[in-house]
Amino acid sequence: MEDRKRVKRPRGVAQLISGKCIACGARCQSSCPKDAIEMNEKGEPIIIIANCIGCRKCLKVCPVDALEIYLTPEEQKILAELAAQKKVAAVEEAPEVIEEEAALLVKLKEYRGVWVFVEQTAGEPAGVSWELLGVGADLARARKEELCSVVIGDHVEHLCQESFVFGASKAYLIDDPVFRRYLTEPYYKAICYLVRKYKPEIMLVGATGLGRDLAGAVATELQTGLTADCTGLAIDDRGFLLQTRPAFGGNIMATILTEGTRPQMATVRPHVMPLPAKDSSRKGKIVREMVPFQEADIAVKVLEVIDERKAGEVDVAAADIIVSGGRGMRAKENFSLLQELADELGGVVGSSRGAVEAGWMPAERQVGQTGKTVRPKLYIACGISGAIQHLVGMQDSDVIVAINIDKNAPIFEVATYGIVGDVLKIVPSLTQRVKELRAKGVEFMVERH
Repeated sequence: MEDRKRVKRPRGVAQLISGKCIACGARCQSSCPKDAIEMNEKGEPIIIIANCIGCRKCLKVCPVDALEIYLTPEEQKILAELAAQKKVAAVEEAPEVIEEEAALLVKLKEYRGVWVFVEQTAGEPAGVSWELLGVGADLARARKEELCSVVIGDHVEHLCQESFVFGASKAYLIDDPVFRRYLTEPYYKAICYLVRKYKPEIMLVGATGLGRDLAGAVATELQTGLTADCTGLAIDDRGFLLQTRPAFGGNIMATILTEGTRPQMATVRPHVMPLPAKDSSRKGKIVREMVPFQEADIAVKVLEVIDERKAGEVDVAAADIIVSGGRGMRAKENFSLLQELADELGGVVGSSRGAVEAGWMPAERQVGQTGKTVRPKLYIACGISGAIQHLVGMQDSDVIVAINIDKNAPIFEVATYGIVGDVLKIVPSLTQRVKELRAKGVEFMVERH
């Protein structure tokens, strides 16, 4: 950990209580280790404030308690804040406040504002960046601070303007050919350069493959806290960022604080936070920066980029309608029933972790804590009991229809509509009904709430 700058403890300075001194013989003066006391012609102590360190030795030797400690307004403010943060029980405990705590509080107050890293590939932004601007705006309002975007790449200034549309008031831009393709080293060094110069209080990054790699490197270099895969972000009454995420295999939700370092960093999965409304009239300020290194300084080079995505591969996270199946589907071949329903509705087929582990569906279709986080307009859960790991990944869907033979299945607790019965009988009936309605010219549209 980096060394904290040691500052004078907020112990105040000694002062004489009028009318109490008995001129006992300069005991206080001889006890002072810093020559902070002189005596006047009456034999009373005069405190040299510039030299006093608040050690209280003079108070201890005075036989009539004629000396007391005075806290300057700035010291009183620091101690009040420490008391509010439960570093000390009360301001009256000032003598017990350690130097490091006071220095840390002063240091943390230098960090201001909420930053969102705008992830991009070849100039195309990742949607999670705009989602983070939405929650970032809430955090910035709670802290009464500025919401800023961080844009790094080559010919990416247009993303600054787009970030203003989604709520940012300022954009920090590093636009250079060295950032044409993502590499950990130049990107994390650029972020750290900006953080050290401008000192943001909070920094949010999308929990994508790129975002996880970058956020971990930045947090390590800055020696600050990082909470991954958050599902909730808020500000507590002390001003700390509350970072909530699933823990212990998703069985509990943990709320984590970063008390002693800055920035407070968190990653959030795509589709966990709602997309904020666009406002094309919004404008902002662009702060252009340069980084002091060249492409030759980077240890790793990109020789070739190979797109291994399979033709026709389905992106479950981007779908508006998902028909998802679990172990209740009983066999791999039964997922064809879900595909028929999804085709009729214009959606895609997803699955629970259990169905993937059984080999019935590929891993890229998995919805849940260890799979994709989705936020479709319509989510139909077929034969899925509703373990917390699955609910974390789909509970923010606009409309949830649950089909399960067990009326006590947890999935019904988050469902908008529930159907108790055999999924292998109900799904074909739903598909047939949809076909009949479509034959009559009925179009199926699910509006967001």
